[in-house]
Amino acid sequence: MSEDACRIDVWLWRARFFKTRSLSAKFVDEGRVRLTRSGQPEVRLDKSSRSVKPGDRLVFAVGGRLIAVQVEGLGERRGPPAEARTLYSSLDVAKSS
Repeated sequence: MSEDACRIDVWLWRARFFKTRSLSAKFVDEGRVRLTRSGQPEVRLDKSSRSVKPGDRLVFAVGGRLIAVQVEGLGERRGPPAEARTLYSSLDVAKSS
């Protein structure tokens, strides 16, 4: 994989959405993550080996919360929470009234 892309399961683990990489891989393999790449339609990821790049947008639900983020960086390791938060920016999720 190139330096400008990262496996989705690794990225979710580095960004601290999951405690283990195997949990994040299982989550992705179940088809619970949606990816939107610039200029392309939204797709449901079904393989943990799929890649993400900076600028990609992800939507998924964890712990009863809908999470929508934009990938800002890929990271080199699973660092402390402050470092993990630099890997993404939150996106507003439209709420139905």
